[in-house]
Amino acid sequence: MVDARLLAPDTRGVKARHGREAVDLARRLPSLVVAAREIAGSVMQGVHGRRRAGTGESFWQFRPFVPGEAAAGIDWRRSARDDRTYIREREWEAAHTVWLWVDRSTSMAYQSGLASQSKLDRAVVLGLAAADLLVKGGERVGFSGLTKPMARRAIVDHLVEALTLDARRLDTTGGDLPPPTMLPPRSRALYIGDWLSDTEAVTRAVAMAAGNGARGHLVMIADPVEETFPFTGHVELQDSDGPAKLRLGDAEGMRKRYAARLAAHRERIGAACRQHGWTLAIHRTDRPATEAMLGIATSLEAGRGVG
Repeated sequence: MVDARLLAPDTRGVKARHGREAVDLARRLPSLVVAAREIAGSVMQGVHGRRRAGTGESFWQFRPFVPGEAAAGIDWRRSARDDRTYIREREWEAAHTVWLWVDRSTSMAYQSGLASQSKLDRAVVLGLAAADLLVKGGERVGFSGLTKPMARRAIVDHLVEALTLDARRLDTTGGDLPPPTMLPPRSRALYIGDWLSDTEAVTRAVAMAAGNGARGHLVMIADPVEETFPFTGHVELQDSDGPAKLRLGDAEGMRKRYAARLAAHRERIGAACRQHGWTLAIHRTDRPATEAMLGIATSLEAGRGVG
């Protein structure tokens, strides 16, 4: 059913259910990899169809350590001067790093009869395809909270391994917001989710990530039912992340109110993105994944030349 978080208070789900969905995702990953590589291949000759030279390997700056990075990059002498841990960053690494994040919370598992994939599967496919394209275009890609930035040809395999290991922990499929991390200056971010969380929480997440000047692109994945609200008569909506329910005696009468609230929600998120020089795109799961991938590639290319 349509996600009730826009209509009723949000109550967080049960870990056991999250664990089952995490295992299901791990089982589907091989087929999602095939789809991601097909999409990346179809876009390869476009924006990211060439490898670029870096700006040099010279030392650029010290920056705070980001969770998920390798300890080998820590400059212990500089870190010993105060209570923070620092990375010795090279100019090339700063300018060519993209941080990927995919929402794997329970609401992303939703798929109506009008969609060709669940929101989660589409988001994972787009994330893996983007990683493949970026690395082949000379970038380094890290999965926020899971992996350090890498520029390996087998980036998709490395990300799938990290996602599989994370899923097997069984405690959660991941939060509905990216880790609260301030991204390094000059780096970029690609965050993919349904962004149905509280608007203020999303705004804070964007502000945190962009705090050091990092640029980013948000992709909002939506099932067509979540956009059109095609219900009539008596309807019961179930919060996908918890036990909250909303019963409607006249679903048709709610349609305009729902559409207005969804539009306002998206506008606030879009405004937060614009405030920090980030971009936002909406992608429906009844549309081709290549359509979204072209938009992602174009947005990341534009962000690369800024800052």
